[in-house]
Formats: sequence, structure tokens, C-alpha cells
Amino acid sequence: MPSRGSATRVTLVLVAIVALAVAILTASFTGATDPILAADAGAVVRWALPPATLLTHLGSALTVGLLLVAAFLTPERGTTDRRRTACRYAVVAATLWAASAAAVTVLTFADLAGLSLSEPALWAQLGDYLFSLEVTRILALQVIAATVVAVIAALARGQAAMAWGALVALVGILLGALTSHSGGSAAHEDVVNSMGVHLLGVAVWVGGLAALALMWRTLGRDLSVTVARYSVLAGWAYALVAISGVQQAILRVGSWSAVTSAYGLLVAGKAILLVLLGLLGWRQRRRIVARVAEWPERTRAAFARLAIVELVLMGSATGMGAALSRSQPPVPDSLPQPSTVLTLTGYPDPGPMLAGDWFTAWRINWLFLGIAILAVGLYVAGVVRLRRRGDAWPWWRTALWVAGWLVWVYFTCGAPDIWGRVLFSTHMLMHMGVAMIMPLLLVPAAPITLTLRALPARTDKTWGPRELVLHLVHSRALKLLANPIVAATLFFVSLAIFYWSPAFELALTTHTGHLLMLAHFVLTGYLFVWVLIGTDPGPPRWSPLMLLVILFATISFHAFFGVALTDSQTLLAPGFFERINLPWGPDPLADQHTAGMIAWGIGEVPTLVLAVLVAARWVTIDRIESKRQDRKADRDGDADLAAYNAYLASLRGRGED
Repeated sequence: MPSRGSATRVTLVLVAIVALAVAILTASFTGATDPILAADAGAVVRWALPPATLLTHLGSALTVGLLLVAAFLTPERGTTDRRRTACRYAVVAATLWAASAAAVTVLTFADLAGLSLSEPALWAQLGDYLFSLEVTRILALQVIAATVVAVIAALARGQAAMAWGALVALVGILLGALTSHSGGSAAHEDVVNSMGVHLLGVAVWVGGLAALALMWRTLGRDLSVTVARYSVLAGWAYALVAISGVQQAILRVGSWSAVTSAYGLLVAGKAILLVLLGLLGWRQRRRIVARVAEWPERTRAAFARLAIVELVLMGSATGMGAALSRSQPPVPDSLPQPSTVLTLTGYPDPGPMLAGDWFTAWRINWLFLGIAILAVGLYVAGVVRLRRRGDAWPWWRTALWVAGWLVWVYFTCGAPDIWGRVLFSTHMLMHMGVAMIMPLLLVPAAPITLTLRALPARTDKTWGPRELVLHLVHSRALKLLANPIVAATLFFVSLAIFYWSPAFELALTTHTGHLLMLAHFVLTGYLFVWVLIGTDPGPPRWSPLMLLVILFATISFHAFFGVALTDSQTLLAPGFFERINLPWGPDPLADQHTAGMIAWGIGEVPTLVLAVLVAARWVTIDRIESKRQDRKADRDGDADLAAYNAYLASLRGRGED
């Protein structure tokens, strides 16, 4: 008679089979498996792609779920080895992910080339073009990410390694969003952003539940606390899946009339499954999670049964998603007769800027707006929690935090971003805003201190959000990065490296490059300001005098950077600015000189504000030290001064005055 653990694994395999069947049937329904008249790769390629894509999704989700359970959700007690058990399962899941992603890579290239798997030319061309084509390059990177995760899971012994494995897995999953349908070139960034959020939400939600279903026997009495923690995480993941799913439907289906198309009906089916899963999740949280702690076998078995039902529905929805990824949406992938600006930037030509456009022109990027709303919402929730328990929090810190994220929204969704995509000068203004103005507002808001005060501590040696923040702020990596010299180098020297390298052109022409550029600007700017005026916990602070020396050195470098741009006679990112050739725009080299003046002039103002704040902190520290010395003198009768006077008297007595 098979063990219950074996029965659970068999059940999960059956769930995967159901998902595969759904993927194949729905792919046939949408026409994803129909032959291509121009260059058909054969029935094997057409019918193998949807199930291979599904196995990639399932393998990556299970990998993430197992590593999250190991690193953050389940406690380790006595002689148990649950985390290592989860990691061993994760090795198998990551191997499945890598193998299926490799199969998808080969099948996708065969589909693009119109070559069957039996043709020798396929493999020769695959070797030549694997990293030349964007789609196959991204898929190959997914294979590499899955392989790295498998190695990390196999070697991991501590929670930090398991957490890093989960992070690498999430990055690998994000890569899949870059191969999604654009839903029209002008909506490409919105589609990619929402698909990335959708994939992350699905991976955490589905993968976490699958991991619990696989390990519910191993978790024993700690199943209750693990499920409770997963339930909170699943709630956030469900919200991400629902919001991004609605946005995906709007962007890809396009209109109510298209809902009756095969693609639209499949989207509607996924929406129905999402609602059912939400109801089941609510039932699980309200009626089962709290009772699992009581340990009765029937309650634990009820959780397992409900989890299997949820996984069947999740697998079906994931199968539909795999079929949709291979199907043509009602909204076409590209717009007819795109302009040069649209081809290079993904957005239409904004035309010349009028004076009022600085305040009235908006192009909402839902990812950036969502990040700001989430950041402000979490901060305010932390403040409310402190107030409810009677603790105080300065109102001006909250005001600075909100103002900082309003600056972020303006510079990433307003005129600086719209015209910053085509003009160097406006791009530099956007750079100064997110890298220098925004951190000046966010750092004094002390978000780390608020997080540590508002979140409860865990007592079972697991990592919750509070423990993770503590680990990061006291890590050796942050100790290195928070060295003021290193932070200043990353902030200012990276300017030259970025603008005088191909990275600048990649940021102007690719969505991934644009996201990485913004992340670099914000993180390096925040780190630099944090080491100068931050009050949050972290590595030991340097003396204000040394910080001022470093700051003035960086001011000099920043001025040199602005002058170098202003006097340059070589156009940066020439492949972009020479091709875009705006009929209404300034000469590209003259606009580059304007960008240099912006970097030199506007960029100096926040730096001088920093200098004033560092000097003010110096005065404050000196005043506090003086008061401390005065209190000490009052307590001991100024013993230090008396001892020093006695020492001088002894020198005079020996004739050494």
C-alpha cells in the first residue's frame, strides 16, 4: 500500500496531467495549433509548444513555492530537516523547469524558422541564431536561470541561500514577460509590465499552494503556522493576479465585441476560474486555516482536499494561460505603418512641447503608478499601526514620503518621461528628478525604522518581512555598499559609465533597459543620500567631517560631468538620436549640450542641500556631545578637568611647563 506522501505526489502528477489536457484542448480551440501556410514547422512543433510552455510555468511556480516555504514560511524545530527536504524537491522542480524551457526554446525557434525537428538545418541554425533573436535569447536566459536555481537549491544549507534561490527564480520567471504579445506597439510596455506582475503573482500563489500540498505531511504540527503565513502571501498574490489579469484583458481583447472570439472566451473562462479560486481561498482562510492548529487528522485532511481542488482549478487556469501565450489576441501585435519614433521608443511622436505641457501632459505607466501607490499605502498602514498602539510618528516624515513618491509619479508618468524618451535634455531632467530630488525626500522619512517598529517579530527563527529587513541592513553586502566612498562612486562615476557606453542607447530603445536604468538611478541615489543623512539602522556612520569631504569631492565630479557633456563634440547614443531625426526637435548635439547644463546647474542644488543637512547634523551631534559632557561634569564634579589640571601641575612641578 503506497504511503500518503506517495499518494500526494501521485495526486499532484494527476493535477499536472489535467492542466496539460486543458492546455492542449484550449490551444486547439484558439487555433494556436493550426498549420502555418507560409512556413509550417510541422504538427509535432505546433502541438508540443502549449504543453511544453505549461510545464515551464508549473516547474517554475513549484520551484519558487518550495524555496519560499523553505526560506520564509516554515519553522525548523528539533531534528527536523524540512528546509532541506523542500530544497531537494526544488532541485527536481527546477530541473523540470530547465528541461521544459529548453524544449520551448527549440520548439519556438523551429516554429519561427519553419523547420521540423527532423531537419538537420534546424540545429545548425539554432546554434547560429540562439542569442541573436530576442525571443530565443530570452528563453535561453530562462534555461540558465532555472539551472542556476537548481544548483543553488542543491547546495543551500542556510536561509540566505534559499532566499537568493527564490529571488533568482523570480527573475527567471520575469524574463517570460518579455516574450508576451505586445497588444499593439503603443501598449507594449503596459503589456510587458502587467504580464510580469501576473507571472510573479501566479508563481507565488500556485507554487506556494503546490509546495504545501507536497509537504503537508512533512510539516507536521507546523502546518498551521506555515499555511497561515502562506495565506497572507497568497492574498497579495491573488490581488496582483486579478489586477494584472484585468489589465491584460483590456489591452489584448480590446473591446466588448471581441469577448466572443475564441481568445476572448478563453479570457472569460480564466476570469471565472479566478473568481472561484478567490472564494475557495477565502473559505480556506476562514474555516480551515485556524483549525489546522488543533491537529485533528480530519482537519489536516480537509486542508489537503481543498488544496487539491484549488490546484486543479489553478492548473486549468495555467493551462489556459499557456494556450493564450501561443494564441493571437484580437488586438494586433503591431500597428500599421509605424513611425521611426514609435519603432525606436514604443510610443508615438509627442510633438513639440508647449509651456503648459509641463503640468498637463501625462502618460500613465501603471507599473510606476502602482509602485507609488503600494509604497505610500504600506507606509501609511505602518503609521496607523503605530498610532493604534499609542506610539508616535512625526507627521512630517509621512509628508516627505508621500512627496517623494509624487515626485516619482511626475518624473515617470508626466512630461519629463514623455519627452525624455526622445530628447536628451528632458531625459537628463528626469534623471535628476528620480536620482537626486526623490531620495532627498524619501531618506528622511526613515522607512526602515518605521518597518522595524510596525512589524511584529517572529520567535521561531523564520524570516518574516521584519527579519528580512534586519538581515539586509546588517548584511556584509550593505556594509560594503554603504561605505560612503563606494556609494559616491556608484552614484557619480556610474553616470559616465552609463552615458558613455551602449547602456544609454539600450535604455532609450528597450523596455528592459529603461526599467534597469530607472532602478539604477533610484537605488544608487537613495544609497548615496542614505549614507550622508540617513537615520535608519545600518552600518556605522562616518563622521560628518569625512562625509562633507566626500560630498564636496562628488560635487566637483558632478560639475566635471556636466561640463564634459556641455563641451562634447561627439554625440552620445548616436544610433538613436541620429535615426530619430525629430522634424520639430533641436539639433541632437545642441540638445546634448543643454542636457549637460541641466546636469551641471540643476544637479548642484540637491547636492548643496545635502551639504547643508550634513553640516546641520554635525552641529546637532556636537551639541548633543556637549550636553553629554556637561551632564557628566555635573555628576562627577568635572573630574576630567580636575585630572587634566592636576596633570599640568605635575608637569610644572618637574620643570616641564
